[in-house]
Amino acid sequence: MTSLSPHSPVDDSTLVGTRVVLDADATFLDRNFLVGGSPWRLLRLPGSSLEVARRWKSGDVVRSGEEVFARTLIHQGLLHPHYTREFSLDDVDVVIPLYNNTASLRQLLVQLEGLHVTVVDDGSSDPTLVRDCAREFDAELVRLERNLGPAAARNAGADATQRPFICFVDDDVSLANARTVLSHLRAQFLDTELGACAPRVRGGEGRSIRNRFEQRFCPLDMGPRESIVVPGGPVSYVPSACLMVRRDAFGVGFDDELRLGEDVDFIWRLHDHEWLVRYLTSVEVAHRARPTWRGWWKQRVGYGRSASELARRHGDRLAPVRADAWNLVAWLSVLAGKPPLALRITRVARDQIKEKLADQADSPRELANQILFRTMLRSGAPLSRAVVRTYGPVLLVMAIHPRLRRPALTLFGVGTAWRWRHVRLHAEDIPLAIADDAAYGVGVFTGAWRARSLMAITPRITKSSITLRDVLGVTKLLPPKSEE
Repeated sequence: MTSLSPHSPVDDSTLVGTRVVLDADATFLDRNFLVGGSPWRLLRLPGSSLEVARRWKSGDVVRSGEEVFARTLIHQGLLHPHYTREFSLDDVDVVIPLYNNTASLRQLLVQLEGLHVTVVDDGSSDPTLVRDCAREFDAELVRLERNLGPAAARNAGADATQRPFICFVDDDVSLANARTVLSHLRAQFLDTELGACAPRVRGGEGRSIRNRFEQRFCPLDMGPRESIVVPGGPVSYVPSACLMVRRDAFGVGFDDELRLGEDVDFIWRLHDHEWLVRYLTSVEVAHRARPTWRGWWKQRVGYGRSASELARRHGDRLAPVRADAWNLVAWLSVLAGKPPLALRITRVARDQIKEKLADQADSPRELANQILFRTMLRSGAPLSRAVVRTYGPVLLVMAIHPRLRRPALTLFGVGTAWRWRHVRLHAEDIPLAIADDAAYGVGVFTGAWRARSLMAITPRITKSSITLRDVLGVTKLLPPKSEE
């Protein structure tokens, strides 16, 4: 396991004067509560803090005396700093790992012309072509005598450079305006806690069915919402296809034992070393789809297969499904056609929340209802999506059984349809979406078989504050008082 550089102390004063915006999903409830963040949470804010948070809702600067509060909300994913300063990029090294694809390299070097670029030839079969292409665009060249994989190639590029920031760009990525993209990424590092930053990756141009699907569902697209990157959060990692890293945080970099999933491992180790990682949706780059259906399927299977190796390093962070025990029971009871049990569980949960907020809210019952509704709404469809993503083929097999058919197909339908929550439905996407999930699921189970480990296919069921006694409505019996 490779290590990273530990995080250094933070100067909160760097935030003064910075424009910040409250997260789009953050919501004010009751008199003084704020919900949202990554992971999702409920905060009770005193009057002065509440006023400041409301001021930041539509964007404002951090004033003197507000730095610690701003830093706290940034860490919780409730607040996003916006930096717009232009940079010359003289302190950025661009590193391109490459294996054989010199045609794509040439297109990328045209876009990056004038920047400090280092090409790492990861054992290409014709090194002369790579050398001539790099020389034509005045790019530095590092040659690896045999193919070691993208993690080792990126590390070699980082070792061969020395500027304070490294921007890794894969050869199949296209940057329409490279200087603007890199300048916006570089600006985010005005936050002294930021270790890495990634743009949104969209599918590239093309008229084929495969290309059109990638434009809507690129496997490297982390969604339309800006976010802090937190394991288990809405954005749990960012891909290394285009990733800018602070060299002080990089350390010895990627784990070169990993051929796939090395970016997930790297981002999570940055997080564990207390560096912030940001996903910046105001900047977009394009990623080309695989040129053949075989390559497309192999790519998806590979993503799934990497889960077992990552689970060996990061444990239940790779669990395909995460759920509170009674929340899971509630949704399963609905699928099984037993909604009274789900209603009972939700009533118990609401009463617990209401009791905890009794002395803190103007309307504890109404606030409890709102929190419960948001919690259930946030968990149901994403939970079904997670199930379909890994266990989709299993659900289809279950649908053969007459008694399991309705719940299995309902779960499969909801989990598949959740893909289209941000984009318009196109009929041509449906078979590809199913194939996409099937390939990933095949990869997960194949990887588990090869690793002889069930970690990547084992759900993570967390302990609930609700007990069976609560659901059954059984009053806890107190021991009788002893007579004096």
